[in-house]
Amino acid sequence: MTEQSEGQRDGVWAHRYQLASGQTQRHQLGQIRLWVTLLDMEWQVRQEPLAPDADPLTWHETVGSGMPSSDLPEQRFIRSSGDEGLVRYLPAMAPLPTVIRPYQPLTIPADGRCVLYVGNLLWMQIFLGEQQQALTEFPLATPSKTWLGANTMQGEICYASATYGRLVLEAVPIRPWRAVTPVTINNRRTKPLLLERFNLPTPLLSLHRNERGQLWTPGVVVECETDMSSASLRIEPRVTAAAGDCELIAPAREKLAKGRSLVRAFDHIFG
Repeated sequence: MTEQSEGQRDGVWAHRYQLASGQTQRHQLGQIRLWVTLLDMEWQVRQEPLAPDADPLTWHETVGSGMPSSDLPEQRFIRSSGDEGLVRYLPAMAPLPTVIRPYQPLTIPADGRCVLYVGNLLWMQIFLGEQQQALTEFPLATPSKTWLGANTMQGEICYASATYGRLVLEAVPIRPWRAVTPVTINNRRTKPLLLERFNLPTPLLSLHRNERGQLWTPGVVVECETDMSSASLRIEPRVTAAAGDCELIAPAREKLAKGRSLVRAFDHIFG
């Protein structure tokens, strides 16, 4: 069936979209195409992956009266009373820690400091109605998993970032399906620290939107003391001034007790 569309627009996080029964909203964002269909008794969600090397600059959405192809796999959800055809799309950070690499390995001198800017892959969460009932969620590109630890017994499963940490903010690609995190590493030791990879605690990071529609998280600060067996990590209470004026758009998946530092084995942070 040929879809009758109202025209292509830019998609917006947390916007209140209104659908009528029989309408389908189509999105192209990140490395997926997404169709959300409202029927009298159910919601239907369909996805189609794009090429893994796709790096679209924009998020396009349309609303039409035609049904998507029946060849696409679908998820079906029974409608609850009171959703009124309202749907919102919220970003979320990855549910596992994410291993970040600088573009090239970096050596931080003794008592030195390094700031890396990281572009994080986002998940899309779908919510219904004024009460924002959670429907489903999925990554906006297929993440790969990796093991980070001293050996096969000590460590944890993480996602592997598809982008590099950058020393210059302007070098980080700004995309509607990624969020920028500044990572500050303070080497308090008496000898240099070789930085080849870093374990970012993405489930602990909230998401904020600036006046340009760009997504940021609070900064992460790692303190490496003279003891090689551990390092302390803290999350800044606010977004960096470089992001501009920001509003909270999505809370962190997990909460860290106020004023508490996250202490992990050194191997679990830097591999």
